[in-house]
Amino acid sequence: MTPTSSPSGVEILCIGTELLMGSILNGNARWLAEELASLGLPHYRQTVVGDNRARLIQAVREAAVRSSVLICTGGLGPTPDDLTTEALAAAFGAELQERAGVWADIQAKLSGRGRPMAASNRKQAWLPVGAELLANPTGTAPGMIWSPQPGFTLISFPGVPSELRAMWEQTARPWLKEHALDLGGSGGVYASRMLRFAGIGESNLAEQVADLLEGENPTLAPYAGLGDVKLRLTARAESEQAAAALLAPLEAELRQRTGLHCYGSGDDSLASVVLQLLRARGETLAVAESCTGGGIGAALAAVSGASDVFLGGVIAYANAVKQRLLGVSAELLEAHGAVSDPVALAMAEGARRLTGSTWAIAVTGIAGPGGGSDIKPVGLVHLAVAGPGGSTSEGVRFGDRRGRAGIQTLTVVEALNRMRLRLLTEKPEKA
Repeated sequence: MTPTSSPSGVEILCIGTELLMGSILNGNARWLAEELASLGLPHYRQTVVGDNRARLIQAVREAAVRSSVLICTGGLGPTPDDLTTEALAAAFGAELQERAGVWADIQAKLSGRGRPMAASNRKQAWLPVGAELLANPTGTAPGMIWSPQPGFTLISFPGVPSELRAMWEQTARPWLKEHALDLGGSGGVYASRMLRFAGIGESNLAEQVADLLEGENPTLAPYAGLGDVKLRLTARAESEQAAAALLAPLEAELRQRTGLHCYGSGDDSLASVVLQLLRARGETLAVAESCTGGGIGAALAAVSGASDVFLGGVIAYANAVKQRLLGVSAELLEAHGAVSDPVALAMAEGARRLTGSTWAIAVTGIAGPGGGSDIKPVGLVHLAVAGPGGSTSEGVRFGDRRGRAGIQTLTVVEALNRMRLRLLTEKPEKA
């Protein structure tokens, strides 16, 4: 097969019926797109194809006309619906060849895990003649780097994100970096940094930095999330050090303009930042949750090393549990209702008393879709923070358009951000 036009750029082809059905989020495409951007490689198209041999072959042949490199993910396993390698070979009329070393590696990995050796695993050892092995350091499915025709290269990965990323760093990224100019790359080295913000909406943040969004090098791009907004800074230069130097003044300007709204960068989360602030102060935290059902505790516990700061919490969904475990009085519940500032305050103070923590967060609200009223609508949540300097609580209306899960997520973000702001603005108890 010969291209009818001069191909250029990189395409991504994700394979799997589960992706088309929405059963699995296509996070691989997003991650690969970011990696290609960091290499300065032009990336014009992404395609998703189900586990269908004919459609897969067609998609590959079409990509070979348009692009210089096609990155494929998924379909490298041992089951009958794993068709990628065979279909890639068929698209260019190439023969498959068993690689003895690959088969030996597969057998060693499976026997080392104590797993039975299915005959179907052997199909993973077959690759097109002339293809370069892209070794899989963690899984059994190898990938390949293969140029079936002049000016076009295929790079295949398994769909398991951890395996894909390990293989990318080990082999694919160095290869792409070496061939960047041949693939239409802009040259130079790219550096990027992500700043994270809370307590401010995407539109308000964009207004504050509108003039900076117009820059060409470095560039600035906003990314909206549910309660969590990000700004990606990207710069291009002749070296990594020079690119990083371009980012430094832009980051400083952004932090100065946005103040306390900027809570971190890179892989920081509100939970990790809160835990680090507490750790630096020598203080501890507990939670009392109603409408979030443990979401705040889960966010904190997801951070490695949280146990030295996060003592635990109570999921007090029923009023009886609020009374028995947290000491919320029946009179308080009767007078104000479970969704109220007085009850949120009592929950926070009860969690602090119960665990002996320095601080406590409490939330109680109406996540919906039912249970709301004109006075207390769906999306109303009361958030309290109790600490050495006293206890505060406030009702926040998130609205009902986000749905139950959205309201719960926003509550977790808002609660942790309020905790962060208290820690930043109040002196430590032992200062």
